[in-house]
This record gives sequence, structure tokens and C-alpha cells, in this order.
Amino acid sequence: MSNARDVKNVPGRKTDVNDAQWLRQLHEFGLLRGSFHPTANFSSLRSYIRQRERLLDYSASHIQHMQKALMLMNLQLHHVVSDITGKTGMKIIHAILSGEHDPEVLAGMRDVRCKSSVETIAVALEGNYTSEHLFALGQVVSLYEAYQAHVADCDKQPEKVLNGLRMPDPPSESLPKARTRTKQPNQPDFNVREVLYAITGVDLTQIHGIGPYVALKLIGECGTDMSKWKTAKHFTSWLCLAPGNKISGGKLLSSHTRRSKNRVTALLRLAAVNVGKTDSALGAFYRRLSARVGKAKAVTATARKLSILFYNTLRYGKDYCDPGAAHYEIQHKARTIKHLTRRAKQMGYTLEPAIT
Repeated sequence: MSNARDVKNVPGRKTDVNDAQWLRQLHEFGLLRGSFHPTANFSSLRSYIRQRERLLDYSASHIQHMQKALMLMNLQLHHVVSDITGKTGMKIIHAILSGEHDPEVLAGMRDVRCKSSVETIAVALEGNYTSEHLFALGQVVSLYEAYQAHVADCDKQPEKVLNGLRMPDPPSESLPKARTRTKQPNQPDFNVREVLYAITGVDLTQIHGIGPYVALKLIGECGTDMSKWKTAKHFTSWLCLAPGNKISGGKLLSSHTRRSKNRVTALLRLAAVNVGKTDSALGAFYRRLSARVGKAKAVTATARKLSILFYNTLRYGKDYCDPGAAHYEIQHKARTIKHLTRRAKQMGYTLEPAIT
């Protein structure tokens, strides 16, 4: 299958027959580039992951329905519990559905890790337990749990595919220490880091912003053979993260990045936003750029850097070592001084440090 972007401006009458004949002729002359298609194993992995994401989206909508049913009964559980689908929230909701409506008794079901006190939870559970809203709550809870059961069944299939993709010669080095111990929400039940390390031989989670589940989704969309893109610039161009080059008559009309519905691009943009909250070199880059040109462009630029790190790590096995935000600030200061010194020299001046 040829890339539609390369043939959308093909001259001639726009009928299916004429287009097909013209595309065949271009293909005979070797003037068409094929679109990216993963191998059969990675294609099945991608389908399982997309199905899992679809199930999670469906279950997320039922979480909102649960919150609505609780609010209609004036039960402000979501204000005192960070996640109503956690241990505390689900235990209280199941008790409500079983007929227990005493706020003190319900608050006593609080998990020890819950930050809100028993008294605070009890005040939030004083409401009107009407039959119609209890009925709606029971239905959405059953639907949510049904989707979660389907997600658990769906987790078994990607694990089987990934186990079949393991390298014949496993990496001699042990798996590096995890950068963070925080478990991502909705992460699969199996050890994603260990399986991906056995397949790729590198630990993608060492890159800031890329956790085990994000790495799994990136591998499912792109595969592990990055040689299908000649360079990292080709990869960023495929992701529509590279600056545009719209030129007419030798004049640059626009350098805006193209719009894209690529799932990998969306994942990297989301990772870029999370990187901006970290004390890393990429985080410092994101914050400095967002203050200068805006957050939208900063997200695109940071996502491009993440895509290059992802490409180099997979194709060349390069280990990512974050120098830290302080190192980035020192480098930025050195570049600024070098630029000012050159500008001063061009104007016939000499830049000297101030004496304090």
C-alpha cells in the first residue's frame, strides 16, 4: 500500500480506474513509497492493545455514571476519596448497594492508606438514599466490573504474543533498576518492563515520561525494527513532529507541523506534558520553551526529543542518562553567553563579565 500523502497531488482525472492505472505506472518506475505496516506478530499485539484501550474508555464512562448517581443522592464520596474505584471507594459503594446506609458504618470501611479521616468520610456520606438512584448505581457498578473483567481477560493475550517475541539469546545484563516504583494506573497485570527488556534488550522506561505501559503501547504501534526509518529525522517526520517546509518561489510560507492522528504522536505528546513536571533536563527544556513560545509548541518540541530518544534507544541500543535540570540550565547559560559574545564582536564591542 502506497503512502496517500505522496500521491494525493498526482495529476489526471480523479476516477478510481484512472488513479489505479496511474499508480500502477508509478509503481513500475519505483516512484511510490510504501506505508508503514508492522509485522504479523506486532500487528496482533497492536490490535490487542487497542482493544484494551477501548475497554478502558468504556469503563471510564461508567465511572462518571457512578459519580453522577452518588451526587444525585448528595453523597460526596469523590471529594474525600481520590479514586472511587479504589479499595475504599468500591468497598463503600458495595456496602451501600447491599443496604448499609449508616455514614459511620460506611466510613469505618476506610482503607488505612486513605488520607481522609473517618469523620470526614462520614460527613460526605450523609445523603438521601433514593431507590431509583440506587438502582442506577447498581447497574453502572455491574457494567464497570464487567468491563474490568474483560480487561483482565484481554491482558492475557498481549502477554502470550510478547512471550513469543522474546530474543533467542536473552540479554546478558540484568534489568536496570526501575527509575520509579510508582505503578501506573490501568497497567497490565504482567511485568511489562521485564518482558519488553527480553524482547528489545534495552530499558525504554529509563527515558523520562515513558513508563512501562506507554512503552508497551509504543512498541505495539511501531514494532522493534526501527530500520524502516532511515534516520531519526525520518521517524519524527513520519510522526508529524518535525517542522514543516512549505516553500513557494524560494520563500518559506509556513514551518508549522502537520496535523496527525498517529497514536504514537499522541502518546509522545502526553509523555511530553508529564516530562514538564519532572526535575530533568527535558523538563527544564519544556518549561523554558513554554515560557517563551507557549505550551503548545513546547509540547511538540519535547515530544520530538522523546521520539528521537526512543528511536536511538531501540535502533542503536543507546542508554539514556538524564543529566538533570541543573546541567541543562548551565548549558543554556553557556550558549547564551556565547551568542551574546559573538553578537558584541560583530558590532565592534567586547563582552566582559561584571565585577561584583
